[in-house]
Amino acid sequence: MRRREFIAGLGSTAAWPMMARAQQPAMPVIGYLSVGTPKEESGRLAAFRKSLSEMGYIEGRNVAIESRWAENDFSRLPDLAADLVRRRVAVIATVGTVAALTAKTATSTIPIVFSLAGDPVEQGIVASLNRPGGNLTGTNTLMAQVGTKQLGLIHELLPRANRFAVLINPGAARPDSLNANLQASAAAIGRKIEFFYAGTNAEIDTAFVNLVQKRTDALLVVNQFLFRDRRAQILQLAARHSMPTIYGGRADVEAGGLMSYGPDDFDSLQQTAIYIRRILQ
Repeated sequence: MRRREFIAGLGSTAAWPMMARAQQPAMPVIGYLSVGTPKEESGRLAAFRKSLSEMGYIEGRNVAIESRWAENDFSRLPDLAADLVRRRVAVIATVGTVAALTAKTATSTIPIVFSLAGDPVEQGIVASLNRPGGNLTGTNTLMAQVGTKQLGLIHELLPRANRFAVLINPGAARPDSLNANLQASAAAIGRKIEFFYAGTNAEIDTAFVNLVQKRTDALLVVNQFLFRDRRAQILQLAARHSMPTIYGGRADVEAGGLMSYGPDDFDSLQQTAIYIRRILQ
């Protein structure tokens, strides 16, 4: 899969507020704000550190990284973002839509570089793709198009399947365009699609019970932090119910999932590191 099909870079990092630059400590500190958990996102953070080091920014030598994790509890994000602002970090790297929106609310002076799914304009993060404005820039994944491709792939694998299901975390920010595109794609191939929502372990269990009762033929799991953190549970349920499932990340297949299709998260973080290098310079 080619990166340019999925990752959109936003704007220029040249004109950041002077106040943010003036208040930077001797060794710049990068804030890393994520909705996820340290365990599940350890690989991503390692890739982020590696990308920075390849550009000459080595943690502990000429840059520091302060990580903040919401542990899939969105209510924690405002306090975590405020803590990074008090820490007077040089730049905040955010992972996930809600994290980006929270950081945007927390500061209008510290540069924010986001990595997220969906359209940042539609989600109210930036003014436009070409000119994001304010103190935000970053990369985004075109999830609506990815979801349509995932549905097409699972249909190719199971051409006789009639009923498809999508598993979504209702607590995560997600543009309506994803649901609309999937519904339109399912209609185009004459198939039905239903959305199941789960935000806890128990709700994931219930969602599988319901989709099995409704004789669902195949499942699409949206690539969200909660589901990555609950990967083992979802893989076990899919196997137990013999449910053909397509995921959004390679790690799901490496852990035993049937198939996946989606952007390279590590590549997105490399782009984030490039933006941060420009800001620090």
